[in-house]
Amino acid sequence: MRTLVLKGKEAIKKGAELIALGEVVAFPTETVYGLGADAFNEEAVKKIFAAKGRPSDNPLIVHIADISGLEKLTEEVSEGAKAVMSAFMPGPITVIMKRSKKVPLSVTAGLETVGIRMPSHPVAREFIKACGTPIAAPSANRSTHISPTSAEHVFEDMDGRVPLIIDGGDCEVGIESTIIDMSTGVPTILRPGAITAEMLAKILGAVKTFSGKVVVAKAPGMKYKHYAPSCETVVATDVDSAAQAYDDAAEKGLVPVIIARSSTAAKLGGRTHIDVGDTDADVCRNIYAALHRAEKIAGFIICEHFGEKGVCGSVMNRVMKSAGGKTV
Repeated sequence: MRTLVLKGKEAIKKGAELIALGEVVAFPTETVYGLGADAFNEEAVKKIFAAKGRPSDNPLIVHIADISGLEKLTEEVSEGAKAVMSAFMPGPITVIMKRSKKVPLSVTAGLETVGIRMPSHPVAREFIKACGTPIAAPSANRSTHISPTSAEHVFEDMDGRVPLIIDGGDCEVGIESTIIDMSTGVPTILRPGAITAEMLAKILGAVKTFSGKVVVAKAPGMKYKHYAPSCETVVATDVDSAAQAYDDAAEKGLVPVIIARSSTAAKLGGRTHIDVGDTDADVCRNIYAALHRAEKIAGFIICEHFGEKGVCGSVMNRVMKSAGGKTV
């Protein structure tokens, strides 16, 4: 299969044609690039799993262009869900609700709930609208690899696996959407993201974050290894630890690199590093691109611990999974 990379109106027209034919198309969102298919076409949905090498018990998120798309996806929208959607949609949040019987179980991994998201990226919205159907989509990368935040990242993983990548530039947010489960009692964050628990609590009053053993995953990213570079990765608790881990790796003949904020990078004494900026938004936007670059130039990745507050807590959720929980 030849994979095309197109931009603009031509890309959206071609993408909509392919979706209508039951194919999969990679497209940009403000979080990461998605790998989309018609959510109501089970054969097309199967192609998503095949292209990614994704386990079939890992549910997909369904993307809509506007609020009218809810009608076919869920038969019940709680007042809490309405409040969350009013406050944060379109944007980097996914709301889990009870599914409509029209939504195939292949999309929900056999569950009676479905995750619904309305991206804010204008190209994503235009693409979904042109398709005339909700689009089921996980991130557009090989299963367990680093999520893509550029068309180039998608091409590296998906060349020959999908017919089209719609190039909408670099993703503005940089990590996957927050997922909040509104299908049970207390609203529960299943995956942290740029919409933080503090932000949701202002709308809902009471919010909890999932912790515990995952037996049945209600959301992507809960059950399986995710976001992992192709080489060993560790998290450094401070500048000295990062420098020491770098020197130890170099002595062993490895090629190390440190991923750090600008202010930390200035203290590394000439050691090879990738600067992700200084603000929390910079770190969030650049972390996946930094991991993609790091695995290309190094054999050992050391990532700064960016903190647990706000969006950096969400970033560290991804980084710790990339590192398999290893710290130095």
